Amino acid sequence: MKLIIFTKTISKKEKITETERSIILKACRKNILTPIKGKNLPAESALVKLYVTTIRGDRRIVILHDRKQDIGYFLFFRSKNDAIGKNISIKSKKFKESLSKYLTLLITDTKKKQFEKVEL
Repeated sequence: MKLIIFTKTISKKEKITETERSIILKACRKNILTPIKGKNLPAESALVKLYVTTIRGDRRIVILHDRKQDIGYFLFFRSKNDAIGKNISIKSKKFKESLSKYLTLLITDTKKKQFEKVEL
């Protein structure tokens, strides 16, 4: 990915601090992505997850990757012990519901231009 987009609403819901943002960017720069299945995704996109270890424990990052433009859209930054983070899979009801809500928020914020682009 050449850049990551952080939308205002999702960053707020995920409680992303500057420290966490730098952890997310560092993980994205390593470009070790694990594809995961998703439903109702935009054309030419895929969900990917990244694993990171922080001082506060293991975390999971989920990004919507626009493969055509090579842009990532930040969605989740969760502890592996969190209700969503422990089972990041479309088979998980909690993840599936949250993903649907976050995709709607992503569309809304991008239309309103309420986002920040960060180059990798």
